[in-house]
Amino acid sequence: MEWWRDAVIYQIYPRSFQDSNGDGIGDLPGIISRLDYLQALGVGAIWLSPVYKSPNADNGYDISDYREINPEYGTMEDMERLIEEAGRRGIRIIMDLVINHTSTDHYWFRQSRDRTSEYADYYYWRHGEGDGGLPNNWTGFFGEDCWEFDPERCEYYLHLFAKSQADLNYHNPAVLEEVKDILRFWLRKGVAGFRCDVINILWKDSLASSRRKLALTGSEHYLSLEGTHEILRQLREVLDEYGAFTVGETVFVTPEQARDLCGRDRGELNMVFSFEHMECDQYFLKWFKRRFQPKRLFDCLVKWQKELEWNTIYLENHDQPRSISRFGSEAYWKESGKLLGTLLLTMRGTPFLYQGEEIGMLNFDFTRMRQLNDVESKNVEKVLRRFHLPWKLRWKIIAKTSRDNARTPFQWSGATGAGFTDGRPWLGINHNSETINLAQQEEDRDSILHWYRDLMALRNGSEVLRRGEFVPLEAGKQVFAYQRVLGEERIAVVLNFSDKPAHVSHRGEVIRSNYGRDSFDGALSAWEAVILKQTASPSSTPGGPRSETVGAIDDHAEGDAEDR
Repeated sequence: MEWWRDAVIYQIYPRSFQDSNGDGIGDLPGIISRLDYLQALGVGAIWLSPVYKSPNADNGYDISDYREINPEYGTMEDMERLIEEAGRRGIRIIMDLVINHTSTDHYWFRQSRDRTSEYADYYYWRHGEGDGGLPNNWTGFFGEDCWEFDPERCEYYLHLFAKSQADLNYHNPAVLEEVKDILRFWLRKGVAGFRCDVINILWKDSLASSRRKLALTGSEHYLSLEGTHEILRQLREVLDEYGAFTVGETVFVTPEQARDLCGRDRGELNMVFSFEHMECDQYFLKWFKRRFQPKRLFDCLVKWQKELEWNTIYLENHDQPRSISRFGSEAYWKESGKLLGTLLLTMRGTPFLYQGEEIGMLNFDFTRMRQLNDVESKNVEKVLRRFHLPWKLRWKIIAKTSRDNARTPFQWSGATGAGFTDGRPWLGINHNSETINLAQQEEDRDSILHWYRDLMALRNGSEVLRRGEFVPLEAGKQVFAYQRVLGEERIAVVLNFSDKPAHVSHRGEVIRSNYGRDSFDGALSAWEAVILKQTASPSSTPGGPRSETVGAIDDHAEGDAEDR
């Protein structure tokens, strides 16, 4: 049963969701206390960012024991209770599977320092080249060299991420067997599947030096190689024993590579997270931002809708800035928040909703580096400093791109601690929690929260929105319009990504409008989202002749609106 095609999956960053004991850190009992809220929202599954035992150099993505719960989050009994209580509410639990690397505190790594140990080659160990040189010239994902010298073994180990995250060596078959046992451990506890962290870089075909690049020198030796496909096929054999689901975080993938990872006939992943639409507001690297132009986003979304049979649909996660701050308008906070929610919940694919997105949470309001926790941000700031960039420019870059933008605690109320904690929060709470919070939006029937609830109910009750084909209608400078088509049923979604009005030729019976209108004459207000029920002419088919009720794209009207 492909339940994941019908579900809305809600990502929880446990550290920032709900604290139950006043220590300022979110935990498993806190999540359990909010399950009724998630059920009422319409969530079908929870993706839980790592809760394993970890020294937290990268907030849980540096795992020291895959079979233990981080004591900050609770106990294994708490985890088992979460799985049980979520299941009672019809909500599945998806674990975060981090198997490209482990913490250097992991038992395997500590044992691997001994060259005579059975764990000696669980990781990539190499001697330096020449007089104190590194084993190769590769650079990592966090903006630094990716080799660290270990004085106990007197060799360097590979780490594509932080130096406390040592890459596993899958050339040793014992490593894959260990991972299979980890899967079985959690699947026997009742989890529904796994979100697989940076899953397309597991296999390194060589450790040879490469031609220098602006970033990720050496990546041709590990990105989406055949060795990774073979690993995933072997893992799928275990997953299929339990009917488990997988979605892979896949970096720098093309649609063709994505099909190779999640095609129905491949026996690897069920879905992938691609990142191309997350790159539409940057120059090559995430830290070099350019002005957001909606058409770049539209074109990318249409491309992936055409190229993949099924997509993950997301605008936020724990690694990305908040979507209103990035793709919307803080001046039109409510309108653009509802518009982005409409996009998320009406495209073809499985929507992934990140905690706080449903109440329109925005980027942090920090003012200095010492307020940040994110290891990536700190490393990148050091690199920028080495290039002698002035402080104001360095901070501008970090403030727009830091992963901590999405990691500030959930704003449950306007009280001190935002209803997240009675103690001192592990990361600062945005001061706008006094006005942007769940309690306030529960009382406001016109809130972003109620819009999400309504749209999720609409989607859950509509087969055409869940399973219908995607037919693009318009992707201009500010207007994005598309149809969802199933048999004779047609629903059109029309979105105006601009502070300026626009006019379109699409017509139909209004199902939803974030401006509350009950009829539509083609005039769109700033950041307006309209969902229309349309009738089809007999010749109308997905990808074929357009329905007469849709009309032609009104490029001239849209261009006038954009240029005014």
